[in-house]
Amino acid sequence: MDIHQTAIVSPKAKIGQGCKFGPYCIIEDDVEIGANCIFDSFSVVRSGSVMGSGNHLFEGAVVGGHPQCLGLEHSNGRAVLGDNNLIREHCTVHRSMSDDGVTEIGSDNMLMVNVHVAHDCKIGSHVLISNNTMMAGHVEIEDRAVVSGAVGIHQFCRIGMMAMVGGQAHVVKDIPPFMLVDGKATEVVGLNRVGIERNHISADDVKILKEIYRILYLSDLTWKEILQVINEKYNSGIGEGIVRFLNGTKRGIVRARRMRCAAPSEREKNC
Repeated sequence: MDIHQTAIVSPKAKIGQGCKFGPYCIIEDDVEIGANCIFDSFSVVRSGSVMGSGNHLFEGAVVGGHPQCLGLEHSNGRAVLGDNNLIREHCTVHRSMSDDGVTEIGSDNMLMVNVHVAHDCKIGSHVLISNNTMMAGHVEIEDRAVVSGAVGIHQFCRIGMMAMVGGQAHVVKDIPPFMLVDGKATEVVGLNRVGIERNHISADDVKILKEIYRILYLSDLTWKEILQVINEKYNSGIGEGIVRFLNGTKRGIVRARRMRCAAPSEREKNC
């Protein structure tokens, strides 16, 4: 273990072999760190944080910070990271606001400069989040999604697997898996073809994704009818994750540029 003379590493923290701690970084008491992690200067890991091996916190990054909730004086919630995450300069990851809750980040993710992950967010694995993106509390981002720079994500919104969100989007509803969202208008403009190709989705599965897209965004069906059709026809294989995602939406889904039907939010359903 390599600890710079100005670093403050609690003797109560559980630390794996091969970790490196740079100048002025701080590791608090109730912390668990796996092997071969790197902590650059002024990075901070607060009590209640757990991370696996191979993670790298760059300058000024903070993991396990207190939730930004008015009136919440104390939280024993946790922040949990998997393996091989790159947490770039000045990122902030806040722990859960509830004592038995978790802010969770999977493995092999990259959070670029100034990304904020609020309390109780859930981020999968192989996710890329670009500079200055802001997540409110309870946001969920599934595996292999890409979020471009300066995106604002409203609390409780979800971004589905392998979706891509353009820069400066203001996300206030759920974005279904495999969709491409234009940042300027925050509208779905088709499937995320680049992500689909890079992840080697088969031609047969791409055909199914196109069918689901047409039903979801180009049909004359009501939302209830859309769910019925998709549940019956696509509840296995490549469509299974989409079916689960759509059935779980509470805020509704982001509209498409050419869209005949939109999933209503819970509020709209009750109006």
